[in-house]
Amino acid sequence: MKIVIESRKKKTETIQKAYPSYEIIDVTSKGVQPYVKFSPFYPHGNIPVPFTENSVASSVEGIWQGLKVFETTDVDASKFSISNMKNIKRTVRKNGVVLGHRKGLHGKELLPYLEARWSIYLPSYKWVLDHKLEEELKEVERLAKEKGVVLLDYETNEEVNNVRIPLSHASLVKKYILGEWPER
Repeated sequence: MKIVIESRKKKTETIQKAYPSYEIIDVTSKGVQPYVKFSPFYPHGNIPVPFTENSVASSVEGIWQGLKVFETTDVDASKFSISNMKNIKRTVRKNGVVLGHRKGLHGKELLPYLEARWSIYLPSYKWVLDHKLEEELKEVERLAKEKGVVLLDYETNEEVNNVRIPLSHASLVKKYILGEWPER
């Protein structure tokens, strides 16, 4: 099975030259159906918010952004209900320095970035893979076996513990299909 991660910013011709027979699949919010569903911004709905009983969100990114705490702004549960993939991000320019991610909507504890990645982002994204993308995963796996797949993402960092740059969600799709889901 052949699955590689490439930057969506690379020219298609360059990718095709490097992987001539591979299927190129954009798994970002700019991708097409059905593969756009792999985007963390995609509004699958009813995704459990970690550490928050009886609370669900439309998207993984909504959870990630909603639980983020800044020096001037606490959590923002309104991010949980965004279903048009727009205006989900919360920035340091507007809210000041990120202090961490709240461990649950009403939690007292602030998780540092790496711990939040392990405790919030990965479980939320895995929940979507487990419960919302069965058919799409089967198709990507079939293509990966048949001719190889290039998954396009804005980020190409495949190392969960590398916090210098954002994690590639495409790499999580790859790891999931290969049975290599990250474990601590």
